[in-house]
Amino acid sequence: MAERKILVLFGSQTGTAEDMADRIGREARRRHFACRVEALDSYSVVNLIHETLVIFVCATTGQGDPPDNMKNFWRFIFRRNLPQNSLCRMDYAVLGLGDSSYPKFNFIAKKLHKRLLQLGAHPILSPALGDDQHDLGPDAAVDPWLKNLWNKVLSLYPLPPGLSLISEDIRLPPKFVLRFLDQEVAMEAGILKKVDAHAIPTELHPFQAPLVSNQQVTAADHFQDVRLIEFDISGSGIQYSPGDVVMIQPQNSPQDVEKFCTLLQLDPKRVFLLEPHDLDTPLPPQLPQPCTVRHLVERYLDIRCVPRRSFFQLLSYFSLDEQEREKLQEFSSAAGQDELYTYCNRLRRTTLEVLVDFPHTTCNIPVDYLLDLIPRIRPRAFSIASSLQAHPDRLQILMAVVQYRTKLHEPRRGLCSTWLASISPSDGVKIPLWVKKGSLKFPSDPDTPVIMVGPGTGVAPFHAAIEESAALNKTGICLFFGCRGKNTDFYFHEEWAELEKRGILTLFTAFSRDQEDKIYVQHRIKENAAFVWDLINIKQAYFYLAGVLRSSHMIGSQRPASGERRACQQRMPHSKSIGDIIAQKC
Repeated sequence: MAERKILVLFGSQTGTAEDMADRIGREARRRHFACRVEALDSYSVVNLIHETLVIFVCATTGQGDPPDNMKNFWRFIFRRNLPQNSLCRMDYAVLGLGDSSYPKFNFIAKKLHKRLLQLGAHPILSPALGDDQHDLGPDAAVDPWLKNLWNKVLSLYPLPPGLSLISEDIRLPPKFVLRFLDQEVAMEAGILKKVDAHAIPTELHPFQAPLVSNQQVTAADHFQDVRLIEFDISGSGIQYSPGDVVMIQPQNSPQDVEKFCTLLQLDPKRVFLLEPHDLDTPLPPQLPQPCTVRHLVERYLDIRCVPRRSFFQLLSYFSLDEQEREKLQEFSSAAGQDELYTYCNRLRRTTLEVLVDFPHTTCNIPVDYLLDLIPRIRPRAFSIASSLQAHPDRLQILMAVVQYRTKLHEPRRGLCSTWLASISPSDGVKIPLWVKKGSLKFPSDPDTPVIMVGPGTGVAPFHAAIEESAALNKTGICLFFGCRGKNTDFYFHEEWAELEKRGILTLFTAFSRDQEDKIYVQHRIKENAAFVWDLINIKQAYFYLAGVLRSSHMIGSQRPASGERRACQQRMPHSKSIGDIIAQKC
């Protein structure tokens, strides 16, 4: 009988694909498969030729781009020198997660499927294409696909004699065990890993950046709080260019940490070692060993995220209260997804709030299941709003503090933006960050004109480019900037007025609420269509857009990475609506 093992590899940007991969892993274990679940870039891809059964779970981000944790795999799998029969031993299936409202819907899953075929691998069934736009979300496509998948898999790898499927009523063991130590060492300094001072900062080893300034750049009575935040990166080795992105690792508030620990009857000072239940399960690289409960809750568990279906399914196993258990089981069932959406997603109810709503269940959660139950806090991405040429050893972001109301009593608040906004330079708090290359590239030829359209905080990467051009005394930049009011959220207005006088910048502004009829950047482009068309058609200008246009003609691509503003870079207009505007030059 063939060896019964499954490898589940995922590429995930916001955690949805990782959650789906974990679900497949659990279902594999119920069928008595030896199963490993890993991020694609954590797996040694050269070993793929030895694998017999692999399930790929891939999201699509940006302009049809692979998630960050599968980019190395993506480059390798498309190497031209790979033999066409290199994966001939492998059976596989691909599950894609995307959004059909974008042009390159599930592009990564489709392209990966074709590439695996080229390399000789054998598909078990056609790819699943999960769609966020469906009323039931990706599960509408995934649920029936998984049923077909396991039928195919069990026909190829039948259950051994004497074994039967492990019932859904039986709780599987946790992925990890928290072995508490006798000594209560709660010194946070001892928890942080020591890193090479000369190493370039990464997600696993971020630079602890002092916060230099935290300035509100919108009027005090404006509906939105927007901050220009500056970090000191001296000694970090960080280099960046206009268009690059800074990744920031946020943390939960002390109030939320205390509330969570109280609900689960946890002592935040306790120290533990994390041990895998199965030797093949890798330890989370973001967690130090040993670790305090406070560090785990404050810096790792995303207790402010909106919980997924899998959360309710696992939570139901811990409930001793019949009424709570029935509700949790309903939320985790296929038939209960409308109810779950109404209770959780529509209102953006957080994991912490759900735990409060189910008190008889929450108090029975075994601590070993915390990492199965709650995902890790994902880093947030921000376009860098400054230039190293203008601000050596400094890095700036332009950040809107996320806060809005639903029917719930408490306002919804963004985890990272609320945390950053609460920090004063005098607090001495250091922010874990690192830099990655952005998808927006500016022309290297200083004589190439550039047209930028940046409504709201979408102007951040353009501010970096304008600063750099000013520092190098380059000209030929045209900016269309839009906001609500000249006196409320007109960022960098003094700086830009000075650059206009120097002839470095040509600025067009659209203040949508300063007159009875709303005016947006689209209107300004149309009014200056001949000028714009001359730059594009005659002078071969580059055209960039970052942010959202307030009209029925939205410019967009595949769903952007969480927290990151993507920009389009083309020699010709990216959107038909913009093209129509410019075409009316006469």
